[in-house]
Parts: sequence; structure tokens; C-alpha cells
Amino acid sequence: MKKFENYAMNNQNPDYEKAIYRNQPLYDRQNDLRSEFARDYTRIVFSQAYRRLKHKTQVFFAVNDDHVCTRSEHVNLVESVSYTIALELGLNIELTKAIAVGHDLGHAPFGHGGEKILTEICNKHGLEKFWHEKNSLHFVDNIELLDDDNHHLHNLNLTYAVRDGIISHCGEMNQRYIQKRNEYIDLNDYHYAGEYNPWTYEGCVVKIADKIAYLARDIEDALRLHIISEEEVSKLKEQLNQIDDYQFNAINNGTIVNYFIFDVIHYSNIEQGIGLSKDALQRMKIIMDFNYKNIYEIDRVKVHTQYVSLILNSIFDLLYQLGSQNDIITSLKSQQSQYPKLISHYLAWLDKYAIIDNYPRDTMYDNHIVYDFINDKQALEKSIIDYLAGMSDAFIIQAFNEIITFS
Repeated sequence: MKKFENYAMNNQNPDYEKAIYRNQPLYDRQNDLRSEFARDYTRIVFSQAYRRLKHKTQVFFAVNDDHVCTRSEHVNLVESVSYTIALELGLNIELTKAIAVGHDLGHAPFGHGGEKILTEICNKHGLEKFWHEKNSLHFVDNIELLDDDNHHLHNLNLTYAVRDGIISHCGEMNQRYIQKRNEYIDLNDYHYAGEYNPWTYEGCVVKIADKIAYLARDIEDALRLHIISEEEVSKLKEQLNQIDDYQFNAINNGTIVNYFIFDVIHYSNIEQGIGLSKDALQRMKIIMDFNYKNIYEIDRVKVHTQYVSLILNSIFDLLYQLGSQNDIITSLKSQQSQYPKLISHYLAWLDKYAIIDNYPRDTMYDNHIVYDFINDKQALEKSIIDYLAGMSDAFIIQAFNEIITFS
């Protein structure tokens, strides 16, 4: 028997109607065959933020190597791991797939280094802290748009269960089990990453899959880029093999993912939640310690962070200076020939999401107003942060080069 099938978030679950709740009714097509969560899955993968993930950093920035992991590949790995676990436990695989592909849509360019710099800029300008889990919810709720059959653009308008899984996915795994929460909370009440556990077991599966998916994948990339050596990985293998009778013959993505998937399937239970054996949790912590020491916190990463800071602060400062003029649109357009890519795309961003005095919106936009320049004194700062957060690494470098290049 699949241990969680009686608790899966499907139409037999007493909380199903709450799980599929959308903030607004979603238009229907007569020939639509999809479930509510399957509709969310396709709405996410059709979004522009999902497409940009292929040019966003996972760990290693601006690598000219097609085989180094990007944010897009990471999301697909999380989808694969969570699908397998959910299938074996009897949970709703369509829900896990939708959460997985959406969980990092709001990640900053340049990975966690970019997230850190955006937080510093937010603090400097009196905005709330930037953290990608909440920003991912913000993007699926307010930023990402799809056009309907009449080419009018609407917000994604996802179900509660998918939105909850996205903001609740914080991947740090310091405890053996993740037990779903019972409270059906307002997701805008989140104050920091990991404040609440997911509301569904499917969300708990994605939360643990997020960690499993990158443990060894980052090691593979570090080896490929000669950041760590085979000897160091061999010592890690010896350390892991001392824990119990289970022996790794190699440390790579396949062996590590397989080990943790089987462990999660075996040790998860209704009483405690989605989790790991004591030995598996110990192994996870050892691998994470190895990665932080040898990959995430090395001197080259510190230099990269300084570079990221220069890029993000330079672009923010330029747009903030131009946008602080009395007539923001005229001010921006006056510099459009100097910075054609940066300014034209920012103007298009304001077209979609802003209300500005004497600047009418196109009738094709049926989405939420995000930046009220008439009544909100921080609309400018918020719009620039969101604009930066949505950029791919490739685009933001092109925009930065416009600033530093004279032609």
C-alpha cells in the first residue's frame, strides 16, 4: 500500500476545495482535459519567468559550458525527484510537479549572491527584505502574465496549494521530518523563509526534493570546473561510508539521488511526516558541510559577489536617478538612445504593472497594478527591484555593458 494515498491532495481529500481555490475565477475552455493542478503546471511552464531560468545561475555564474547546472536544470531535477517520491507514496504527482517547476521563479540573477545584494539594496531604501521564496510567490501572483483567447494578459492566478508549496519550499533540512501544517493561512503573512511548513504533503515532498536535487549535482559541477579534486571527493566518500553498512561506490548525482529517494520513501510516515533516517540525515549534513567549505564559500565566490554587487547597484542607481525626476517617462525616454536595452525593457515593465499620472495603460493588460506611482512613495524602488530580480544573468550583463561602454 502507498502510505500516503489516503492523504493525497485529490478530490477525495476534505480540504480539496480549499487547495484548488484561486483568488479569481479562471476562464474555462470546453475542451480542456486538465485537472486544476495540471492547469497550474502548464501555466507556469508557459510563463516567461520559467523560460528565463535557463540563463539564471544555480551555483556557478556565467560559465561557457553547456553541461554546468543552471536554475532551469535544477528546477527540472526537483520535479523529477519529487515526482518519484510522490508517486511511490501515493500522493498527487500533478501537484508536486506544479510546485516544483514554480518554486524558483522569483530567484534573483546570479543565484544566492544576487539575492544577498538585492537584500542590501532593499534595506538601504527601506523596503522589506528580499528572499526568493516570497519573491517567487510575488512573481506567480502579480508579475507573470498569460494571454487569453482574445490576447488579453492576465495574472497566472494559481491554486492555493501550489502557491503554498512555492513559498514554503525553503530547502534547509535541519530536522529529520517535515510534518505538514494544518492551518490554512494567508500566504501574504509569511515574514521569513521557512517560517511555516507546507500545507500539503506534496509541498513537503518538494521541500525535501529541493535539497536532494542539488547535493551531488553541485559536486559534479565543481569537479568539472576544477574547483575541487577527485581526491577531495574520495575523502568525502570515505567519511560517508563510515556511518553504517551502506557503502557508496561513487559520489555522483545518480548515486546520491537514488540513495535519498529510497530513504525518504521508506522512512516517511503519516505520524511524523516526510523525512529521512538518522543515518541519511547525517549523510546529508556531511555533504552540505563539504559543499559549503569547498564550493559555496571559497574566495572566488567572494570576488564574484563583489562583481554582482557592482552590476546590481549600478543598474539600480541609474534607474533610480532617472525615475526620481518629476516626469519619469520623459526622463527615461531621454536616455533611451544611450541605454536602449535597459531603458526600453524597463519602460515595457512599467507599461505592464504601473499606474503613472498622465500615462494611460494599454487595454490589453487585465492584470493587477503592482506599482502605484500616484499614491505609493516607494513605487519606483519596488519596480526596479522586481525588474532586476526578473532578469536573467545574460540579460543583466548586457544591460550593465550598456552602462560601462561608450560607442
